[in-house]
Amino acid sequence: MRDAAESRNRTLPAAGLAALVIGSLLMGLLHVLPFATEVDPVRRTISEYALGTGKWLFDVAVLLIAAGSALAFAALVRNGRVRPLSATTVFAAGWILGLLTIVVFPKTDWSVGPSLGGTIHRYASVLAFVCLPLAVLAAARATFPHSPAARLLTRLLAITSLGWFGVILGAVGLMLAGGEPWWRAIPLGLVERLLALNEVLAVGALALGLLRRRTAAPTGTAPLVRC
Repeated sequence: MRDAAESRNRTLPAAGLAALVIGSLLMGLLHVLPFATEVDPVRRTISEYALGTGKWLFDVAVLLIAAGSALAFAALVRNGRVRPLSATTVFAAGWILGLLTIVVFPKTDWSVGPSLGGTIHRYASVLAFVCLPLAVLAAARATFPHSPAARLLTRLLAITSLGWFGVILGAVGLMLAGGEPWWRAIPLGLVERLLALNEVLAVGALALGLLRRRTAAPTGTAPLVRC
């Protein structure tokens, strides 16, 4: 009975991890297809692919990552690791909402000019990039209550994600202080790609944690920490 229950509890995180892996592979595929030469991966953001023939592949990849994330965080709630309304679920919702908005509103095509949709896209990107590491930080202890090493690694992935975003904020700060435009001050495309990879790895770590066989907590201690 216990094995059957554990098997059911692994269904959501397993599906979530599969969606994350497939979405990430499709995102990587964007960089090697013939139209990839249109986008400089060091200077241009990933969203640039959505302005050309790669839009459908970009959209599918982002939707799979959003779905995989939703399944992973839903598994945390279903398994009783976090409350339905908690810091983890609120920040996770921000991450997922941001990803969905990115698909609905493509980035600004600067060959045409500024657009409302492009502005929404930019703010949705900020929402997603900030919310995911905060969700992971909030969920790390509940996901790995008896594995300090795995908990630390997951937190480091979240903190590193915030660090990459901090590089972008630093470039904005330099521009406001009189420096060159922030998108030129740093290799924006490379920084964003490292940030995105870092964040997918962070949520993937949570999914992997939920796939581990649960061990009983020591007598007299709480079996899990809800965040």
